[in-house]
Amino acid sequence: MRVYKTDEVFGVSRDKPINYVVRDSVDEKLINDITLNKHVIIYGSSKQGKTCLRKHCLDDSDYILVQCQNRWGLEKLAEAILKEAGFKVEVSETKTIEQKNKLVAKISTGLKALGFFEVASETGVETESNESNSKQLAPIELDPSDPNDLVNALEAIGFDKFIVLEDFHYLPQETQESYAFFLKTIHERSGICFIIVAVWREENRIILLNGDLSGRVVSVDADEWKTDELRKVISEGESLLNVKFKEEFKTGLIKGSLGSVYIVQESCLRACKAGEIYQTEAMQRTVESHRLAESFIEEVVAESGPRYSTFLTNFAAGFQDTALEMYKWLLHPVITSSISDLEKGLGYRQIREALEAVHPSGSELNAGNVTQALSAIPALQAKKKIKPFVLDYDQANKRLSVVDRGFLIWLSTQDIDALCADIGIAS
Repeated sequence: MRVYKTDEVFGVSRDKPINYVVRDSVDEKLINDITLNKHVIIYGSSKQGKTCLRKHCLDDSDYILVQCQNRWGLEKLAEAILKEAGFKVEVSETKTIEQKNKLVAKISTGLKALGFFEVASETGVETESNESNSKQLAPIELDPSDPNDLVNALEAIGFDKFIVLEDFHYLPQETQESYAFFLKTIHERSGICFIIVAVWREENRIILLNGDLSGRVVSVDADEWKTDELRKVISEGESLLNVKFKEEFKTGLIKGSLGSVYIVQESCLRACKAGEIYQTEAMQRTVESHRLAESFIEEVVAESGPRYSTFLTNFAAGFQDTALEMYKWLLHPVITSSISDLEKGLGYRQIREALEAVHPSGSELNAGNVTQALSAIPALQAKKKIKPFVLDYDQANKRLSVVDRGFLIWLSTQDIDALCADIGIAS
């Protein structure tokens, strides 16, 4: 029997967890979708296994990975893609039509590209030295805001992998919108496919940014974990460690986790350590603990308590001081709604009615101000460096969702009147 450390089985890992569970409705869909020659969107709440899903369904050699940052424009994104593809990138003195600097992409030493010389000579990337009659690879100058230039550069080296853009939701809204148009051109010009991973609760968010992407992208919802799937996560871990959790513990944990696979994994880890189980047992053991599953859940969530408190404070402050203080008041329906309502998401009408009941402007509150504030929720969280995001607004279905299940559990343990008082709103 192979011996595993408890930390290798349960808890959070940078790699795909050893007790990874295949979800038929999710994993099989992704495996099918990546064969369709379309861009793929993997979306869902934070810490619900989006990255692990990608790692399970794709080999490392199948893709290059770009971790998106909240200050990146098109230029930085293009630069990051080229670097991961094997180019050495420098800023050119030549200006684009928009008076921004072009990029110079040079072939890195040791880059192995299928058919490079044949393709390169056609695109002018390759020059020939008279002295040695050997082939030299000339730099490529390109406009980072032009998807055609990006395609030309990648095709010049025979690039044939997926491009994964992780944490796409952190990019500025303007960059996301511009890249939605990028994706359409890239799909038409080449066989290059992107896999976008984002904390969204909206299936067609990218299509909302550019309707022309309809039919050119497919979406995989990685958010839902069914009860039997969470049970399998626990049972796989039990098998690897040769232990057994009590049935009441497993039932309580799954119910109290609100469908969060992260909380299930982390709570199991802590329960094992509390029962002094640190690696695979030679003889099967029952995980003994005088504590209920709920206490481990509360312990896990409590560690994020300061982050949630900071989120409320920073979110309430908005982008800047305004007379309406919309973001402060938008928190009212979030804080005061039932957990079951928050799990389903708050509809626009529900939010509007709640605001009219408590906002100083009452029924005179302009609908446009409400819509504008809701639509900018992702941008505000990115600006405030709130990681991971806590809220997301689905513009297509006009629904506000909590995308951090830990926040829901934390909220259920808080004094709501005190939270409202802390951010300056009436409960």
